[in-house]
Formats: sequence, C-alpha cells, structure tokens
Amino acid sequence: MKIAIACDGNNVSAHFGKCEKYVLFESENGKLQNRIEVPNPGHEPFFLPKFLHEKGVQKIICQGIGPKAIGLFNELGIEVIAGISGEIDKVIEDYLKGELKGSKSTCEYF
Repeated sequence: MKIAIACDGNNVSAHFGKCEKYVLFESENGKLQNRIEVPNPGHEPFFLPKFLHEKGVQKIICQGIGPKAIGLFNELGIEVIAGISGEIDKVIEDYLKGELKGSKSTCEYF
C-alpha cells in the first residue's frame, strides 16, 4: 500500500494542498518498504488528487483538507486520514502499528 503524508519540513502540514512536499511510503504487513519525498507541484483545484493517484497513492494522511478535496480523493478510491499532526517519522510509526487515528479536518479553507 502506498501512503502520502502532506509535510512541511519534518511535520505534517496544516493543509494538504499548500504543503512543501509529500512523503510517499509503502507498507506491507506492517513494515516500511520504501520512502521518497515528492515536492508539491502546486495547489490548483482538482489537480493534486489526480497527481497523487497517478503516483499510486491509496491513502493520504494530513492535518487539514477541504471537503471538495476529500470528495475528489474518495472518487479516485483514495482514503483520507485527516486531523493528524506531529512529526512524520512518528506518524509513519503509528500508522504501521495500526495506532494512527484520524479526526475532523482542521482546514480553514472551506
């Protein structure tokens, strides 16, 4: 499974579309298989869900995300785990352990 985390520096970004980069990682049987960083190509309406889908992403982890973006990701079969904050290595570790729990998006860009 390929997962994307919207990041600013080493932390989950406050808004998935305006982040500095995406950390893409693959997991299999609870183990980290691969990890790469992809610069954010720019925040344009409807672009990022397709961009990440084309990279094979099946889940996105972020702090804030608007309802339209969530709908677009869901249409592409990508699960959104919103309301996540913190340092990305800890977020990946929690995800791999099955301990990452999303909550309401903190996005203010509705």
